[in-house]
Amino acid sequence: MQQQHKKRLVILGGGESGVGAAILGKDRGWDVFLSDSGEIAPHYSRVLSDEGIPFEHGHHTAELILNATEVIKSPGIPPTAPLVRELTAKGIPVISEIEFAGRYTDAKMVCITGSNGKTTTTMLIHHILCSSGIDAGLAGNVGKSLALQVAREPHDVYVVELSSFQLENMYDFKANVAVMLNITPDHLDRYDYDMQNYVNAKFRIIRNMTPTDSFIFWQDDPVIERQLERVATDARLMPFAESCEENTKAYVDAENELVIKAENSPLVMPRADLALNGLHNLFNAMAAGLSASILHVKNSDIRRALSDFEGVEHRLEFVATVDGVRWINDSKATNVNSCWYALESMPQSRSTVLILGGKDKGNDYSEILPLVRSKVKAIVAMGLHNEKIMEFFGNEVPAIADTNTLADAVAAARSFASEGDTVLLSPCCASFDLFHSYEERGHLFKQAVAGLE
Repeated sequence: MQQQHKKRLVILGGGESGVGAAILGKDRGWDVFLSDSGEIAPHYSRVLSDEGIPFEHGHHTAELILNATEVIKSPGIPPTAPLVRELTAKGIPVISEIEFAGRYTDAKMVCITGSNGKTTTTMLIHHILCSSGIDAGLAGNVGKSLALQVAREPHDVYVVELSSFQLENMYDFKANVAVMLNITPDHLDRYDYDMQNYVNAKFRIIRNMTPTDSFIFWQDDPVIERQLERVATDARLMPFAESCEENTKAYVDAENELVIKAENSPLVMPRADLALNGLHNLFNAMAAGLSASILHVKNSDIRRALSDFEGVEHRLEFVATVDGVRWINDSKATNVNSCWYALESMPQSRSTVLILGGKDKGNDYSEILPLVRSKVKAIVAMGLHNEKIMEFFGNEVPAIADTNTLADAVAAARSFASEGDTVLLSPCCASFDLFHSYEERGHLFKQAVAGLE
């Protein structure tokens, strides 16, 4: 009797998600091969070798890839990549690591997307669940690979941060709780500069949801509102807003208290008791509180966790006060709307020195212009190509500087700032012109500030 061949799983990309998917595939009996056109980090190479998973890096060998039963691709590889086009032309399914991992677990999935606030909200939900005694894993853009956890560290609940890139190749995966924080222009270079393509990718998060599932969203977002008129979902709608509207499930009342009405009796707590400040963090807390309530976390546990959460690195992170000037690291603000929220939380007086710049993704800076006019005393452009920033803001602020290194940007910001001012690194742009990641940009900024003391 002829032996049946194993199904062949090929993984494109040797980072956290790819290696996790490779391990899960191996554990579930697939014939696994991993290929990365770049260099795989030594840590991941060792893991693959120790697991006995064949891999290549520095190139793609087409004949070892185009014979796949199914392919998992890294979220960073666009669907227009030549190899992905070849796979599609041959009818070979291309899926995401999240899609693959979802096949092998019955755990509840709390999934968070949005243009801004994803990481803070994801970590806040995880904090609430863990502090209330729920066995919850952290996955997606933060934490460990979901596939790796499903394979080796299973949990009862997974809190998963999902970018539009990850959502593109999800088909049968289902969220039990889906959170849509907001949708503003981002990554438009990936979506043919068509906002609707980006919106469609984001809304894949509600695919396959049933009447027992819940969709949490910002009620006042016009893009979300328009899309909900076009697409249907069987999930329960759980909107949140700054003030109470029809069917609002979380809001702030006339006494400036946060109100959350979901599965439990209403939770009411003073807004001042929230650990995180700013309007954007109020919305993050609403989404997190609703998610936890849907999972039947007690109000007392939700209230405590919302008041003792310590925040996320590189998101409005206080660095130091030097010579009476506060320095804030908001390196995670890689788009205009994220910078808007950062500026919204700054003092009303014109006392902010704003550091902008990096790899522009088709930014429209007019969204932040009113806040810049009212709050910003100086702008420091930091990047290899600052022409757009210099032209747009040149006549809008009392002072502006064009810099090409972090050291020069920090020096310029220090020269503009006086006692009582705030220097805010909130770049509006990706980091890839001068840095490898927004994390590296934030770490180096904090080091530079520490050197001023």
